[in-house]
Amino acid sequence: MTLSWVEDAKRRAVLKAVEPIKSGWIIGLGSGSTVAYAVAELGRRVKRGNTELSVVPTSHQVELLAISHGLRVVSLNEAFTVDYVVDGADQVEQSSLNAIKGGGGALLREKIVASAAHRLVLVIDETKLSRHLGGKQGVPIEVLPFAYRFVQSRITKLGGRARLREGAGKVGPVVTDNGNFVLDADFGRIAKPQQLERQLKAVPGLVETGLFLGMVDQAYVGLRTGEVRVLEPA
Repeated sequence: MTLSWVEDAKRRAVLKAVEPIKSGWIIGLGSGSTVAYAVAELGRRVKRGNTELSVVPTSHQVELLAISHGLRVVSLNEAFTVDYVVDGADQVEQSSLNAIKGGGGALLREKIVASAAHRLVLVIDETKLSRHLGGKQGVPIEVLPFAYRFVQSRITKLGGRARLREGAGKVGPVVTDNGNFVLDADFGRIAKPQQLERQLKAVPGLVETGLFLGMVDQAYVGLRTGEVRVLEPA
């Protein structure tokens, strides 16, 4: 496996995923390298003059990228609702399309925008598909800085191990766009994701989890062969 085929697979899947987008729609943009391909393609459409779009970004990074490509940025408070969200994922359960997200630290805003959307599509390469959630993939969790050690202790009681995510290129923890910390929690194979989500959300100080359950309408999967496979929940 080389990086080149993975990036090409994601790019092909993004191009397929943005095909249904119509002029006048409000598009939610997740965060990460996969969404960068979507931003570039939507920017090309707008510059050609045959498409008018507004976008709701889920991070400062994606907002700046969207502006650089000439896209009209609106806040969720202005838009109220979103027609179509394009986002990536760290892991997708093939049968249900339940997903783990938050590798880029934008899971809270991504989940809010996804919840406000008529349709959520994920764009991934085939290495992100799994028979189940968890295993080698941890669950990102956004927490209040005031309570992160307390939340860690509660995660331990739930059978997980959580570490504070450290920043790259800076000293100290990763700080989200919301001013919070991120814990990466290892629960092993997650047999009952809905139950785990309920248990985690009941912990005071825990803001949001990277478990996206029952939210995904379609997954566009870039294959090593160059094909794009479109999946829907079973």
